[in-house]
Amino acid sequence: MKSPALTIAAAVLLFAANASAQKEEQPLPKNLPPFGPEKPLQAPAAKASKLDNGLTVWLVSQPGFPKVSLALAILGGYPTDPKDHPGLSQLLSATIDQGTKSRTARQIAEQLQAAGGDLTANVARDSIRITTGVLASKAADGLTILADIAQNATFPDNEVDLAKRNLSDSLDLQEADPNFLANRAMARVLYGDSPYSIVSPTKQSLAAMTPADLRADFARRVRPDQALLVIVGDLSSDQMLSLAREKFGAWRAPGSPAATVPPPPQNPPPHSIFFVARPDSVQTTLSLAAFGPKRSDPDFEAAEVANAIYGGTFGSRLTSNIREDKGYTYTPGSSLQTYRASGTIRTGADVRNAVTGPSLNEIFYEMNRLATTTPTDRELQQAKRFLVGIEAIQLQSRDAVAGELASLWTKNLPPEEIGAYGQKITATTAEQVDTAAKKYFPASRATIVAVGEEKVIRDSLSTFGLPINPAP
Repeated sequence: MKSPALTIAAAVLLFAANASAQKEEQPLPKNLPPFGPEKPLQAPAAKASKLDNGLTVWLVSQPGFPKVSLALAILGGYPTDPKDHPGLSQLLSATIDQGTKSRTARQIAEQLQAAGGDLTANVARDSIRITTGVLASKAADGLTILADIAQNATFPDNEVDLAKRNLSDSLDLQEADPNFLANRAMARVLYGDSPYSIVSPTKQSLAAMTPADLRADFARRVRPDQALLVIVGDLSSDQMLSLAREKFGAWRAPGSPAATVPPPPQNPPPHSIFFVARPDSVQTTLSLAAFGPKRSDPDFEAAEVANAIYGGTFGSRLTSNIREDKGYTYTPGSSLQTYRASGTIRTGADVRNAVTGPSLNEIFYEMNRLATTTPTDRELQQAKRFLVGIEAIQLQSRDAVAGELASLWTKNLPPEEIGAYGQKITATTAEQVDTAAKKYFPASRATIVAVGEEKVIRDSLSTFGLPINPAP
């Protein structure tokens, strides 16, 4: 057995060797024209209203293309599931459109199709979201169906049984996906026994769920005072608001108080390695996480820019290092994941077994390099232009505008934030990026989850001198 002092010293030597061998930033070809002037993002303007029943309504009038995107967000995703039915909200979202008091699942689908659209329902950590897009001339029809579902979903026994079988099959597929295994294990490490640790149902909890459970939970949580309606499209704001009042005005909240979720723990996660054994795996899935800013925090944009430099873009330091330079992996990357009451910084890479240890060493190196050195002017400008540019591209879609507004509301932010984001990114300075990087990106803050062959993980990562334990 190696002593802890020797293993830590070996890791330090690996880090130092990397630092000396790291390639210099490659200069751009000569005679390239300078960047053109940055075009300010023309963010959509949202008009906010609230109906007498407590339903929040955000409206974006975008004349021209004759379509309307609709989104209904209801606060409370996985964390508000009953304790004895973890993951119930996933089954609820899969069946909420499968019948109402006046429409069958087939009638809902056919009537939406006749209006030029279809319907999707999804669950996340903080909300359940129901979305559809219809022709502007059929907006009233689309809102009629959406309102009917929100107020009168019935969860027919046969549809629930079918959805349970489908979800059970999906869970079998997820159990074979190393990224799902890593995400589930990381949630348990970060959030412990908190409701925030739930990312899906289990086979056992799914089997125990009944249509009666869904009806009771629907009545408890799907209520206007905990919901947002977003309408984006080729109608005036007055027309949209009139339709919202007409279709949703009769919706009433139950007399019971809305469900609340205790805030998730924010204690620093252990700087340890947790493994999920995947026998005979030919690669290791590495996942690193640490708590980061919430979307509402003042240093969120600086952390976004820092992350874009570190691993959040195809030209990032991490991609250039372990993909382009060393060929350890094909798709490394990092991201900021933000929720209503928490935020995390994630790094992920699927690497060959033979380079499991070297890959983690390079990830640590790039995290610490960002935390200790100021990015170059070129890196800063490229990161900021990418973030502003990709948002401008994404917001070309009305569905994306509706989705982004729903996400902002879920995170307790106003609709104006959809335009303020790009302005804040553009105004971010190198000093602010340095501060965020020092706060959030040191490798010592990160928890590591590795999914793969246990012997490979233990042998490859023992050099770092960190505890290696089975994932919870």
